Amino acid sequence: MTVSLDQLDAFAAAAEHGSFSAAARHLRKAQSAVSLLVSSLEDDLGVKLFSRATRNPTLTEAGKRLLAEARLILDRREHLIGVARTFEAHVETRLVVAIDELYPEPAIGALFAAFADRFPHVELELLFPRTSDVPALVAEGKADLGVMWRQEDLPPTLGFHTIGWVPLILVCGRNHPLAGAPVTWEELKRHRQIMVAKRSEGMETHRLRIAAEVWWVESHWVILQILQRGIGWALIPAHILANSPLVGEVATPALQFDAGAHPVALELIWNKQRPAGPAAEWLRAQFVATGIREGEGEGSQRVAEVVTVL
Repeated sequence: MTVSLDQLDAFAAAAEHGSFSAAARHLRKAQSAVSLLVSSLEDDLGVKLFSRATRNPTLTEAGKRLLAEARLILDRREHLIGVARTFEAHVETRLVVAIDELYPEPAIGALFAAFADRFPHVELELLFPRTSDVPALVAEGKADLGVMWRQEDLPPTLGFHTIGWVPLILVCGRNHPLAGAPVTWEELKRHRQIMVAKRSEGMETHRLRIAAEVWWVESHWVILQILQRGIGWALIPAHILANSPLVGEVATPALQFDAGAHPVALELIWNKQRPAGPAAEWLRAQFVATGIREGEGEGSQRVAEVVTVL
């Protein structure tokens, strides 16, 4: 049994356009050629694909089932052609991007939806490691791009660009001693602080460490679970707090000494010694152009609404 792509094209076109004549016009073939292709396909498969009892052929039950398979094969043909064209244009076949959870999830969805439209045949892998692991992944070629909390001691092989600032909100359990407003600097020092585990030993970590006693946890989402139990306090990114189901179960007390939205810088990094292809270059430019303003604003607004209710 042999089945050709021309046969499948004629079959799918006749089913889509409702007649052999319309399919012929779409395929720019003679109607007799389309009819012959469909008939030969039926002979090769040993089943009738169309009922010809009426003026316009209608799909049989077998035809309806096999049409899905035919379209799948034709779609894969287009995919094969698309992948071949990416090689011709020297577009990468695969990209790996390592992103810290400080980067807002809504922004990730919008950015990579645009990437999928622009580069539909590039395979993508998204990693979500700790910030302290991102530079090594990029330096060692295990990731093409990285998004991370700013570090002061980047390897010289890495280039960087600041793409925005994420506000951190003071959060504690609703029954924690700090839950009553306003909070002084000395009060923060006296109570256990929960921090994201060893993001770096640079200036940013020391700037954000306030309390004498610190617990280290690898995820802000898990930190919120701990805070709900009244174990300590933490500085949580506004968008993570806004999207957590615990947003109404924790307190966000005001501070006496400032506005309370401690910002941290997010940076995009890449390996300067590894040439970037068109997909990586486009993605790098989009990270910079998009920044984090949209995700940051949505998170901050929802937090403000919840705090007002509480």
